[in-house]
Amino acid sequence: MMSSSSQSYVNAAKHGQNISVQRTKILLLGTRRSGKTSIQQVLFHHLPAKQTFYLEPTMRVAKHEFDTVIPLEIWDCPGNITVDSLGASLADFATIIFVIDIRDLYQQPVSKLVEFIVAACQVNPDINFEVFVHKAEKLQEDDKIENFRQIHERVVDRLADESPEYEQVPLNFHLTSVYDHSLQEAFSRVLHKLIDSLPYLEDLLNVFCLNTSSPKAFLFDTASKLYLATDSSPVDQATHNLCCDYLQMLTSFGPLYKSNAEGDIRAHLFSPTPTPPPTATPSPPSFSTSPSSTLKACVQSPPHTPSNLPLDARNAKPLFYPSAATSLSPSHPGTTLSYHLVTPHLALLALLPTTIYDMRRGLVEWNVVWFREGVREIWEVEKERSNAEGV
Repeated sequence: MMSSSSQSYVNAAKHGQNISVQRTKILLLGTRRSGKTSIQQVLFHHLPAKQTFYLEPTMRVAKHEFDTVIPLEIWDCPGNITVDSLGASLADFATIIFVIDIRDLYQQPVSKLVEFIVAACQVNPDINFEVFVHKAEKLQEDDKIENFRQIHERVVDRLADESPEYEQVPLNFHLTSVYDHSLQEAFSRVLHKLIDSLPYLEDLLNVFCLNTSSPKAFLFDTASKLYLATDSSPVDQATHNLCCDYLQMLTSFGPLYKSNAEGDIRAHLFSPTPTPPPTATPSPPSFSTSPSSTLKACVQSPPHTPSNLPLDARNAKPLFYPSAATSLSPSHPGTTLSYHLVTPHLALLALLPTTIYDMRRGLVEWNVVWFREGVREIWEVEKERSNAEGV
């Protein structure tokens, strides 16, 4: 039986009403020049890290929308914002991210953070609190660790001074920088707490790893380079960084190529944002990125079933799903890093034994097809639910 919210959504669609999407809201806070806007621009607008120095200070609340497995709305706030001047109830937000410059004098940012924590706990006890100790690249390793420890201790001590009950507030501290992938990893962990379907995505990845002997697999958002889910094995920083670099390379060079059979679909799917098709139409490449690595771009044809295709393309020709792979140790059988597009904005990146990838390629691609089917079903359910809740 259809729920009342779903029925309202269907009725609104039939009558041509404007259907708003219910977005998960994230509040991005911090003192002036702490790096809030830089974080938002680097992650979601592809701003090069070196250009963040020239960003103007945020003077008013800016709302940025971003769609991934769940639709997000990120509020970038000026440094002088207060609970009273925010213009919205803290109960409306699922997560508060507070950014602290690791080189800053800690008294003012810690006081501001504690103010928002106390106010948020009174209206929304389930809100997530994340602290980004930012601009970590500015310090040497020993100083970085010491400053991070001091900030953590001061926040906990100030909360204890407010009231003993605030000592139990779960705070998550992350050491971040726009110049490496620590920012992507920290924001990925923030998103994991907001995605209700995360356990199902993790189960799909666990099954994929089991069936293909993969030691590690990620589901990445291709636009932001955030991983939305991973299998149950621990995340190794080096592996995460490798996957981020490989995804960045593919999304940078992918729009240069397109399939002769599928027109400009390939260029659209490789790119995080729609791009016009190139004038030349070279064949899908097979080239070497360096003397020690190889990359192969190939076409994977999905089963011709309606559930495989987006809602707006089920009567059109089948969607083109690019895939690629590179050997991490070509001198002897070792590990292969593979890429498979799952939806227009989600990609599976997995480490595979090179012998498995070379000798049982069909088995790997068969499991990719079923993984794609599962992710697409979850994605469509999330999309329908957010549309229904927004009615």
